[in-house]
Amino acid sequence: MRTRIIIGVTLLIALLGVGTYASRAGEVGGHRQWAAINFVDAVWVKDQMMMGPVLIVHDDEKMGRGEPCTTFYRFDPAKGPQEELLSFHCRPVQRTRVDRTTFKLVDTPLGCKRLTEYQVAGDSEAHGIPTK
Repeated sequence: MRTRIIIGVTLLIALLGVGTYASRAGEVGGHRQWAAINFVDAVWVKDQMMMGPVLIVHDDEKMGRGEPCTTFYRFDPAKGPQEELLSFHCRPVQRTRVDRTTFKLVDTPLGCKRLTEYQVAGDSEAHGIPTK
């Protein structure tokens, strides 16, 4: 009887230890989000014109180190990300959680759109895009 209690307590402590480690693994490993989009029409992003398939990657770990946290890549659906097009520091903004990735576009005097903010599906944080 005593052996069963000792084994039970040992297993409980082991499970609690593994649970604590697993719950902190996300904090240690960082957090990356990405979204693929096809800009059918030309769109200004910061100071560059984008058109066609693009992969947007946001890296919380880079943000924590003070590095540019958002990167836009030319995207080939068959081969994946290609060359880096643009990288910058985003402006995080708290929003309500969205089920689909959203993009906020505004009109420019030149007649094309400017991307001012994006929010990845499942997240409550939007990422503002600086103009320069």
